[in-house]
Amino acid sequence: MQSYSFTLPMSVRDYECDMQGIVNNSVYQNYLEHARHEYLKAVGMDFKMYAQEGINLVVVRAELDYKYPLESGDRFIVCLNMARESRLKFAFYQDIFREKDKKLSLKAKITGTALNQQGRPKIPEQLDAFLQQRGTGTLID
Repeated sequence: MQSYSFTLPMSVRDYECDMQGIVNNSVYQNYLEHARHEYLKAVGMDFKMYAQEGINLVVVRAELDYKYPLESGDRFIVCLNMARESRLKFAFYQDIFREKDKKLSLKAKITGTALNQQGRPKIPEQLDAFLQQRGTGTLID
């Protein structure tokens, strides 16, 4: 495992598995989203607060590479780094590892932006300052 800005341990619940006994592919996006929200809270930005202010942080692209399936009862770790992609976009580089053997289960790049009250892309000042502090185009540590 490489170095990550944020990690979040989680567990697979029975109802997240499909008929094959593995986590359904769509469920991984829930894991990734939960980790992103927890990360933003950890660095002082509240997803819900932004929404209440009419600023919506949205996903514009999701790239997921499924590597090894998780099964019911597996404990796993969602890891992430965040990077500025352009003036109006940022990306979360996220990996999911099975906890017991650190086996890579999923590799993802989630690209997002923020939409203002008029529905136009505009990064909120606090997030923009956070990204600038870390440097454009570089991973946030």
